Amino acid sequence: MKIIALEKENSTVSTLAFRKFAKAEAKALWQLYLEGIVREFYFRKEKKLAVLVLEVKTKQAAQKALSKLPFVKYKLIEFELLPLKPYPGFERLFT
Repeated sequence: MKIIALEKENSTVSTLAFRKFAKAEAKALWQLYLEGIVREFYFRKEKKLAVLVLEVKTKQAAQKALSKLPFVKYKLIEFELLPLKPYPGFERLFT
């Protein structure tokens, strides 16, 4: 299952807190990439907020994987998870 994860920052957290965990965050994200869980990662154009594309079996598996990220673990950010399904429009046209 493909899931889009949209970052939501905790507005009460200081920039210093992000700096403290930045290297560990990058390493943990890289590990999820190597495991094939995080397939793509971006920043939104209008805000410096992450958008991740995950490939997992369930929404719960996505939550578990993202909970390994230090920014999530220490409640600096959270993610809104949007499960996707295949586009059904072609089937209507060709069956």
